[in-house]
Amino acid sequence: MDIKYVYFDSTPDNKIMEGILFLHKNIFGNSDHLCHRMESKTNLLINIAIQNSKVIGYKIGYSLDNDKFYSWLGGVDVKYRNQGIASYLMEKQHEMLRKKGYIAVQTKTKNKWRSMLILNIKNGFDIIGTYTDDEGEPKIILEKKL
Repeated sequence: MDIKYVYFDSTPDNKIMEGILFLHKNIFGNSDHLCHRMESKTNLLINIAIQNSKVIGYKIGYSLDNDKFYSWLGGVDVKYRNQGIASYLMEKQHEMLRKKGYIAVQTKTKNKWRSMLILNIKNGFDIIGTYTDDEGEPKIILEKKL
């Protein structure tokens, strides 16, 4: 499998962004307003996996402050799961964050996204809290020291 991994420090070109939006919609059911939401984030970092010009995985995050980064959104096309793509995107994101001087990365997930919860725990994240979101679903807050 010939997968290319690239990153962007800002919103990528239209073709890449369309691939991210398409994948995001397939995974989460909706990609409305994602571009607008991305524009409002500070120090945006986007890591993507591409095969044959198709976005097959992505990881998007932004600065919470000078020391802490928020790993916001991510996913892998269902046809490419269980091949280490999400782990590699996470590993590359954390490498870049260390180089940029961050000391911690935080993320949130829901219990229904168990594979993401397990991936985070396997990669050194600790559960630091929970809360109930606006839709009444419990969310899990995780953090990893870099």
